[in-house]
Amino acid sequence: MILIGENIHVVSPSVKTALNVRDEEFIKNLILQQCNMDYIDLNVGPAKGNLSGILSWLACLVKENSSLNVSFDTTNIEEMTNGLENFDKGKTFINSTSVDEPKLSGLIDLSLKHDSNLIALTLSKETGIPKSADGRLEIAFEIYEKCLERGLDSQKIFFDPLILPVCVDQSQGVEALNTIKMIKESFDPPVKTVIGLSNISNGAVLRPLLNRVFAVLAYGAGLDAVILDAKDTELVRILKMLDSKKANNDIDNLYINLADMISNFGEIEDIDFDKKSKEQSEIIKAARILLNKEVYSHSFTQI
Repeated sequence: MILIGENIHVVSPSVKTALNVRDEEFIKNLILQQCNMDYIDLNVGPAKGNLSGILSWLACLVKENSSLNVSFDTTNIEEMTNGLENFDKGKTFINSTSVDEPKLSGLIDLSLKHDSNLIALTLSKETGIPKSADGRLEIAFEIYEKCLERGLDSQKIFFDPLILPVCVDQSQGVEALNTIKMIKESFDPPVKTVIGLSNISNGAVLRPLLNRVFAVLAYGAGLDAVILDAKDTELVRILKMLDSKKANNDIDNLYINLADMISNFGEIEDIDFDKKSKEQSEIIKAARILLNKEVYSHSFTQI
């Protein structure tokens, strides 16, 4: 599993202030806090005004203070280009494109030039985010064909099925999981998948629990990469534990069983767990909500 830290994000007021004034020490500290990641996502939004030139500055800071690779996350193509030109080829993500032209072709060409991975969102201006996995897969096929036509290696394509908050429409968690599975099974040569994990718990209670359980379910669906909160050390530990399949305790065994359940098209009703354990019961209840088996409420952990 490729881990991408999300903690330099312009929507955070403190990060936005630090970026505006080029507070090197503040940003350097955030970089160092994410050294448990493989990549660091530099989300600077449209990068206008005071933030013009910010990705070049950030790219240099990351290179000087870590061995991290970089995901450049902006809607500003000029800014994206400048960031890529200031980082090593083959060690980046472009985050992200939709199916819409001319953006898609432009970012495919940029990916080719810099040997970059390309995150492709399963949406379009015309349809928005399709409600069904089939609708998202249809958009993925259209992007895939254009990528291969222009010569992009399929292993450089990371499809994002787009996660919606469980407290807004909990049916969409299952659709995202189904989309991941369908994408992993439908392309030859194969492609990869990625999600922005924190979206699942946006606006919900007990965000770390929901994030961890959904990450486990997505892992079972075949997820290849995840953009996540690098400061959630337990989440990071769980994902690395799933990679190794070396459980440290009964909770880890439960997480492994949940991932295997998704991988093998099983049912959560067949998962054995210690019903006397509050922690295991909360994990199962969170999984049932994320799988749309039980209605979400802000008091959902009251067993």
